[in-house]
Amino acid sequence: MVRRKNIKKPPPCLSVVMPVFNEETTIKEIISKVFSQDCVKDLIVVDDASTDKTKSILKSISNNSKLKIIYHEKNLGKGAAIRSALSFTTGKFTIIQDADLEYDPSEYSKLLDPLINNQADIVFGSRFQSGEQRRVLYFWHYIGNRVLTTFSNIFTNVNLTDMETCFKVMRTEILQSLDLRENGFGIEPEITAKISKRNFRIYEVGISYFGRTYLDGKKITWRDGFRALYCIVKYNIFRKDLQI
Repeated sequence: MVRRKNIKKPPPCLSVVMPVFNEETTIKEIISKVFSQDCVKDLIVVDDASTDKTKSILKSISNNSKLKIIYHEKNLGKGAAIRSALSFTTGKFTIIQDADLEYDPSEYSKLLDPLINNQADIVFGSRFQSGEQRRVLYFWHYIGNRVLTTFSNIFTNVNLTDMETCFKVMRTEILQSLDLRENGFGIEPEITAKISKRNFRIYEVGISYFGRTYLDGKKITWRDGFRALYCIVKYNIFRKDLQI
């Protein structure tokens, strides 16, 4: 039986950065879930040139004072969307939230707990260090995540269990200081490489994961895995000028 720590509800201190591309079936629900969390100070949504009804849905709900929506004219990628959002964050802490329903905003409080208690500077939400619910899906995606995380750990000397997790939360000034360059999913190993070069206290917290299939709209492919390998090498070894 998993013993659950009693987590106090944090005050509004969290900025949520949400890259969006063609999520018409989930965007309204995920925004509602984000705003149901008392810790959320603001939500910055970046529509990355969606071609479905996502943009019109966002325009229909844009009258929330805590909601900032940015529209890209061209599809640039997850990393570019995160960069576009960072100058609008006002919370003490910032988390990255995908626009599907794979990651549950109700877990923000436990991710924030080590930060608010001044135990950590950065917290990764691990899908593999968890007593929580996790949908069973693709075996080779699991192996790919393990390989990428291990490869990253070799270069960073940080013993993460889930480098590719979307749920990365940290003090806002840290995220804003990283000089992020990647436009696509390579943003995950880039962030990990850059924070590993500084003396930050990094924690992991087990999270639930409600993964989706390609029929449900999953977008990441094997090509993104090869890009991640490239980024691990690039930001840990060859691009010394980009390390912070």
